[in-house]
Amino acid sequence: MQKKYINILNILKDEIQQVIEEMTTGVDVQEPLKSKLFNLLNAPSKHIRPLISFLFLKAIGENIDEKQVLYQSAIELVHNASLIHDDVIDESKIRRNTPTLNSEFGNKLAVICGDYLLSSALDKVLKIGSIELVKMFSNTLEVMSTGEIIQHFNKFKIPTVDEYIKKSAQKTAKLFETALCGSLLIAHAKIDGLQFARNFGIAFQIRDDLINCKTTNSDIKDGVYNAPVIFAGGTQISQVAIEKTQTLLNNYINYALECLQDIDENKYKLALAELLELMRYE
Repeated sequence: MQKKYINILNILKDEIQQVIEEMTTGVDVQEPLKSKLFNLLNAPSKHIRPLISFLFLKAIGENIDEKQVLYQSAIELVHNASLIHDDVIDESKIRRNTPTLNSEFGNKLAVICGDYLLSSALDKVLKIGSIELVKMFSNTLEVMSTGEIIQHFNKFKIPTVDEYIKKSAQKTAKLFETALCGSLLIAHAKIDGLQFARNFGIAFQIRDDLINCKTTNSDIKDGVYNAPVIFAGGTQISQVAIEKTQTLLNNYINYALECLQDIDENKYKLALAELLELMRYE
């Protein structure tokens, strides 16, 4: 999968590199924290939100300009800020094969750094000059935070499938929606990408939860009960529960694929479809 993903990423290699470079523009804090933040932002990453946004834009015939790069760098900063905050909440020591901010500088400074990246992201969005975009961005931060709060108060409780999907939409899919819909707004595009982004984001979360269940199992240990636990009816995960989770994942992949049907055939649409097929978990 890694090689196939890199091949897709390379289709827009130059544009993604511009996003990576823009992420650190304006980030200026005291050393040694500055170097740590730069290492964090420059660490190997999927950059999947700008990738699907740019592929979708190109698939419908839109260009990637400076505003698009600026906006997607803001999205990536929000994602990285959420990772920093998650590491504090989960007391994580390692992220992307490197020590976390909280493990090196303590929880208080790590939280402040996450907040700093959020403020930097908002500054980039403001530079684009669209009040609609700012409102969309602000709403996204609210929804993501609400999803995290709901998860906290529902630890060690088995949710319904609908509750699980709602949480996944809030915590994960919302940023995918904002990445794509914001880019479409900047481009003044006529097509609506909301359902594609939402279904993609939910599928992304289900796949992540499935991988967690079959590897570290840290979610169950932390009392975060996701799809495999729901289908098992408890924390003893059966093969049937795994298969039902895979079916749920594939359903959302198929929903996302259906959202691409009205787009004319081109290499960017094909890349989006290939990316979705890579998300199927065997």
